[in-house]
Amino acid sequence: MTNASHCLSVLLMALLATPAVPGIASAKRKPQTATTAEAPRGQREAKDITYGDWKKLCFKAGGAPLLCRTSITGSFATGQLAVRIDLIEREGDKRARLQMFVPVGMYLRHPAKLSVDQGGTYRVPYNWCVTNACIAADVADPKLIKEMEAGTRLVLEVVDSNLLKLTTALPLATFASVRNGAPAQTLEQELEE
Repeated sequence: MTNASHCLSVLLMALLATPAVPGIASAKRKPQTATTAEAPRGQREAKDITYGDWKKLCFKAGGAPLLCRTSITGSFATGQLAVRIDLIEREGDKRARLQMFVPVGMYLRHPAKLSVDQGGTYRVPYNWCVTNACIAADVADPKLIKEMEAGTRLVLEVVDSNLLKLTTALPLATFASVRNGAPAQTLEQELEE
């Protein structure tokens, strides 16, 4: 063993045997939080969206419980989907599911937000994206559903990839009557064994 390698091995053994200095070796890293670069930088209203009417479609497959979807769709002048909101309810299940489709290009770390007539805000996290849309979905808060039935405007807020808040207002005038009324169509599928 050469003198240099002997000195190096003694130095390494000394470092390993030395107790850690509090505050240096045992310091924990702070978890990262949202930086100012991730905070929305401005806001604009998406005014070029045309909304259709609320519609209720139901699906009955074999012996499964009836599944109903009360939906509204908004489109840009080009015909491209701007937003679609579905309230999905299964017969016999007390919990409903809220699902939203928005164009790709949203900043997915900021969940979509909903509010009715300047009321409280409900956050709906993004679940996945496909080629032409990103989907935010969660169990629907029963309080939100009641507010939607009594309200006039459902405000949707998303944050785009430029970190701009985009808002749009969906009409709620017919939501309660459509949701509680007969479906516009029921699709049935019998399963053959």
